[in-house]
Parts: sequence; C-alpha cells; structure tokens
Amino acid sequence: MARSVNQVMLMGNLTRDPELRQTPNGKDVVNFSLALNRAYRDSSGEWQEATDFIDIVAWGPLAERVAQYMSKGRRCLVQGRLQSRSWEQDGQKRNKVEVLAGDVTFLDGGGGGRDDNDDNGSSPSSSTSSKKTSTDKKSDVKVEDIDDEPINLDDIPF
Repeated sequence: MARSVNQVMLMGNLTRDPELRQTPNGKDVVNFSLALNRAYRDSSGEWQEATDFIDIVAWGPLAERVAQYMSKGRRCLVQGRLQSRSWEQDGQKRNKVEVLAGDVTFLDGGGGGRDDNDDNGSSPSSSTSSKKTSTDKKSDVKVEDIDDEPINLDDIPF
C-alpha cells in the first residue's frame, strides 16, 4: 500500500487569543486561528489581496506554551498535519478541517506572557535597570550590579 503525506506549514498572525481548555481526563488542549495573507492577480490583471483563516489545535505541553506566550496579532509558524472532524449538531451533520499542530514557533520578539511582562510584573527592558540589588522570586538569589567598573583579569580564578 502506498503511503500518504499529510504535512502542513503555515505562517500567519493569530486572529484571537488562544483558548486553553482541559479534557475531562486532564489533558490540555488549545484552539486558535491564523490569518494568512496572500496576493493574487484577478482576471483583469490587477493585484488583489485576500486573507485565509485556518483553525489550529495543539495538545499537551505545546498547548500550555501557546496559551502562555501567544496572543491576538502575534506572528507564528505552525507545523503539523490536516485532520477532519465530523459531528452532529441540531440534527445537521457538520464537518471541519483543521491543523493539528506538532510544533509552533513564536516569530515575534518580546518577553514571555501575553503582555510581554515577566513573572514579577516588570517589563524586559526594566529588568536590566541599575538597581543595586534585585531578588528573583523563583530562586531568591541576590544579583548585584557591578556599576560598569573595569574587570581586572587577574581577579578571575580560572
């Protein structure tokens, strides 16, 4: 029997914030949608722009990361496969084709979280401010500022 290939690679912008849910057995699943812009020539030779909207589903740890770091408007690359689902709703049979994500690459810069803030509420740019001592909430390690003094290479033990 011949094998089939079902591989999808999409790059676009999220149309809405990801929706993270849990199945009854506790597995994480996230749903989001990508807007894919394209240009084409119409029958008169004029350039037209169109946007396609594709629904994406991710499971497990990938779902958690997408929900944590992605938000509406952010750009990403999704690699996965097409899958179709069928169900009955209000007596009508419904079908849907979506992408089951195997990997999502976040393409926009910025910090972690929906509002580009780290866990202690400060923005990435303010976390490097010239404070004398700062405390990391997760490890309670003190980091001291060296005040940009030159380093004597003889003081390095290795």
